[in-house]
Amino acid sequence: MDVMVSKLLELFLQSPLVSWVKTFGQFGSGSQDNLTMYMDLGDGIFLNQIMLQIDPRPTNQCISKHINNDVNLCIQNLTILVRNKTYYQEVLQPTWRS
Repeated sequence: MDVMVSKLLELFLQSPLVSWVKTFGQFGSGSQDNLTMYMDLGDGIFLNQIMLQIDPRPTNQCISKHINNDVNLCIQNLTILVRNKTYYQEVLQPTWRS
């Protein structure tokens, strides 16, 4: 892996967002390398599991759990995650919304 990409990946994995994600379970624990952790975030499976902990209301959308590096399935999972953002907008009513 290119040195610059490796450094950017390391910086991302030290970000507050990833630190927050690590509080929800076993993500990043053990002997995973940076690329594996990044791919685990990028496929949307773990992030959707976190959303279900935050907002356990059932959804009609099914998360693909066997991605096998299929970009379309990753996009589908991340699209479901973005669509579920209404929980924050409707229920939590963040203060940044006017």
